[in-house]
Amino acid sequence: MKKIKHRAFLKWAGGKYGLVEEICRRLPEGKKLIEPFVGAGSVFLNTDYERYILNDINPDLIGLYTELKNNTEFFICEAEKLFCAANNQEKRFYELRKEFNQTQDRQLKSLLFLYLNRHGYNGLCRYNLSGGFNVPFGRYKAPYFPKKELYYFAEKSQKATFTCEPFQQSFKRARKSDLVYCDPPYAPISLTANFTNYSINGFSLDEQLILAKLAEHNANKKKVTVLISNHDTPFTREIYSQSDMSQIMVSRTISQNAGTRNKVGELLALYLPS
Repeated sequence: MKKIKHRAFLKWAGGKYGLVEEICRRLPEGKKLIEPFVGAGSVFLNTDYERYILNDINPDLIGLYTELKNNTEFFICEAEKLFCAANNQEKRFYELRKEFNQTQDRQLKSLLFLYLNRHGYNGLCRYNLSGGFNVPFGRYKAPYFPKKELYYFAEKSQKATFTCEPFQQSFKRARKSDLVYCDPPYAPISLTANFTNYSINGFSLDEQLILAKLAEHNANKKKVTVLISNHDTPFTREIYSQSDMSQIMVSRTISQNAGTRNKVGELLALYLPS
């Protein structure tokens, strides 16, 4: 029987739903999976480990996951109320976006983060230099409320610990025989290209190198299996040279017109304990 694939409840640029079979094929059995860059959580949702540590540097994302885990029924009920025709108007979208940027209420902020994700342009998650969410109105006819996906995530999240910290700290949590899957903000296709990061802090080439070194160290010294996804470029092939690398072709962008999506090389770098 073919295994059921589970979709994330968030739209997410670079989400791994279409790649989970390739990723799972490379992840061995174990008890705990750590994701320093969890994003929308497609790998979490489509693997079966006893425990998870799910991290992201975006506090709004982790705040949402924590609220959904701890207050499932209330959260889903209140979130569904936001998905109505009156809120699918441009003026109302910008009012709610402003409220999201101003509120200090963690529960409200989490509810609005889900609303903005599903009503904003192409499901993007983007902030200005002041930390304000600035994705424009998406103009969708009837944004989908992912009730089924929310319930599944909430149920499975009972096995997860959510953290919001630099990826280096997530690696410090790894112990012998743990597994680490990394889906960092991708390196640019070319080193002269401009590329946008979804977090305020960005992700530099130096950090790409640090991640590769941490993967190598954890495999060799701590006996931790590490798998990293990234663009397939000369730069990433160089920094992942100590791994077992494989390439697949995937679509990288979210687009309202699927025919405009371009396929690019995706590199999967596997570091096995030596």
